[in-house]
Amino acid sequence: MKLTTAGTYGLCLGLAAAALTGCGSASNTSGKAAVVDGGTFTLGLTSDPGSLDPQLSAGSALYTVTQFAYDPLVSVDGKTGEIQPELAKTWNVQGTTVTLTLAEGITCSDGAALTAKDVADNLNFVADPKNKSPFLGAFLPGGTTAKGDNATRVVTLTLAQPAPFVLNGLSGLPIVCPGGAANRDALKKSTVGSGPYKLVEAAPGDHYTYAIRDGYTWGPNGATTATEGLPKTVVFKVIPNETTAANLLLSGGLSAAQIAGPDADRLEKAGLFTAKTPALVGEQWYNHGAGRPTADPKVRMALTQALDLGQLQKVLTSGQGGPATTLAANEPVACPGDSVSRSLPANDPKAAAALLDQAGWPAGPDGKRTKGGKPLALTFLYQNNNGSGGDAAAELAVQQWKAIGVEATAHSQDETTLTGTIFGSGNWDVVWVSVNVSSPDQLVPFLSGPASPQGNNFAAIADPDYDKAVQSATAIPGVAGCRDWLAAESGLIARASLVPFAGKVVRTFGKAAEFQTPGQLIPTSIRMLAK
Repeated sequence: MKLTTAGTYGLCLGLAAAALTGCGSASNTSGKAAVVDGGTFTLGLTSDPGSLDPQLSAGSALYTVTQFAYDPLVSVDGKTGEIQPELAKTWNVQGTTVTLTLAEGITCSDGAALTAKDVADNLNFVADPKNKSPFLGAFLPGGTTAKGDNATRVVTLTLAQPAPFVLNGLSGLPIVCPGGAANRDALKKSTVGSGPYKLVEAAPGDHYTYAIRDGYTWGPNGATTATEGLPKTVVFKVIPNETTAANLLLSGGLSAAQIAGPDADRLEKAGLFTAKTPALVGEQWYNHGAGRPTADPKVRMALTQALDLGQLQKVLTSGQGGPATTLAANEPVACPGDSVSRSLPANDPKAAAALLDQAGWPAGPDGKRTKGGKPLALTFLYQNNNGSGGDAAAELAVQQWKAIGVEATAHSQDETTLTGTIFGSGNWDVVWVSVNVSSPDQLVPFLSGPASPQGNNFAAIADPDYDKAVQSATAIPGVAGCRDWLAAESGLIARASLVPFAGKVVRTFGKAAEFQTPGQLIPTSIRMLAK
């Protein structure tokens, strides 16, 4: 899920995917062609974005389309990690006070001006827990209040406590124009933003069409829609099947699509443009909620020890990935390092079986484990965005659990359905979903605090040691606290609260088009090329 950050949650989620999948990126191309104006850029999505309200979901499909119609206050350079201007031209952080001065002349797609008060209203909306924005705590620190001075164009944020990566978070928070904020229901199927494009046609489940806005001059680091080569029209096509998307790329039916499975090799051999994005693609979460078998830490540890994570990683990534290193892996990574490799529980089926015995789940004559006559049966969900490798890896996990007497039923779901389940009904025990963010503080609401649906903590994790470590790390400014942040992650992983097991360079392919994907595809980076 691109539980999508200024990156992809792959909630990116995709929360998010915040999103929950987008990520960092470097771009490569096999040749140069002339840039052309007025074209149509067609991007394939693996799932429908659902409601288009940009502040009330963190799925990667929604986060992808959001970038075209809405702007954040600042952006982050994908290579250096430096904060760059967007809606705000200048900013200052002093302790618990953040001030940002907006650029002049910002207008919305409905013609209204975007003022400092409008921006402050956005921040206060997200900060209000009753609105249940998944960006609260992830992109905007909890307890934040905001005020806007229209005369000076200054927005002032007052934080409840120092936030070491507050500007990184603001780079992922889309700002809604006043016409949209006044009618949230209308935002579910329309756009009212200051971004470079606006929605002109919506056919849910099939496609969404956006048209360019003239006069847009406040994009990332001063980008404008007057730039030569930008598409006049952008179409998002919902194509769940990866092979279908790959075939459409080759035939010219798509301008771009992210392809993770075996089809990616034939696209690269065909010489298509490729934007490469490192991502966390294998992340196993357990439902810690009361009444679930995985609420028991012994069961979680046993299920982890039963898996050959190295083998799963190779199958999931079709042999093209590697081990995970950090939970916040979205480039530019705020805290580089390795919180994972020395913390993951080792593969040990015998130890796993012994733990299940201790937890009161003995194996019967048929090898199946029960407690009080109830079988140890798991509902196992996984996202459908890893192609055939995802299906094969899920089947392998089921087999390895079965070897220790655990019955697991695997269900592949698209991002919209999956996020609805884990954040809504809670009817799951194990889920593979990647929450891709760039700084570790953005993960805190997913790893602690109120459980869903009251909060973002969809796994209902309650770990006092993690909470204490986060409190310590938060008190240290910026990257100076990275050692503490990585130690907090390592503790969770060692206790099998969640299991990151695979990373991969995800490839987004382009046909007669080039673009950049540092976390998400940047609309103003698209250049249409002569065919």
